Amino acid sequence: MADVATLMNRIDAEFSALDDKIKRAQSEKLEEHRERQNRLAAFEQRLETLPDVWKPRIEALIARFGDRVKVAPSMASSSREVGLEFQSDLARVRLRLSAATDQEVRKLILNYDLQIIPVLTQFDSHSQAEWPLNAIDEQAIADWVDDRIVSFVKTYLSLHENEAYLREHMVKDPVAGVRFPKFAAASTLQWSGKTYYFIGDETRREFETTHGIASR
Repeated sequence: MADVATLMNRIDAEFSALDDKIKRAQSEKLEEHRERQNRLAAFEQRLETLPDVWKPRIEALIARFGDRVKVAPSMASSSREVGLEFQSDLARVRLRLSAATDQEVRKLILNYDLQIIPVLTQFDSHSQAEWPLNAIDEQAIADWVDDRIVSFVKTYLSLHENEAYLREHMVKDPVAGVRFPKFAAASTLQWSGKTYYFIGDETRREFETTHGIASR
């Protein structure tokens, strides 16, 4: 009869091998977590330097615009983003530069987001650039921000160029106070013998509520 003790030793060896495998996996996961935390700390340190790049450039943009537009700058409380809101009578314009990282915290990712309501012209609403955290090129970041700001200026000026051609067809949202081409109205309302034009259903509903008009 075969020695049962030998079988039991083999079984025990399998359990021991599994225990060792689990411990190695746990150790590797712990090390991965520590390395990720170190990269996250490096990312947070990098965020602290970004305002030194984009803040003076945004200030330069505001200075160059001067009295041409009413600019309401809004600097985020963290160093992750900076935003500007332009109170134009032609459109609501919001510009945002923000920083993020990937899931593994190996890259610095910069985002440019531009929102214009209503949309009166084609424009780049989003742009993104990224650099490895361990090989960030500060000059390249500054150049990228400069290019995005110039792109924004071109877009902003094109809005007013379009306004000159569309002047006879411009209407005004009575709630938002925004002027835009009649054909770009997202919603309209006939009331008291007059047609009202709105940039969206939200401002139309607000108008109806304010004037006690039954919703359609």
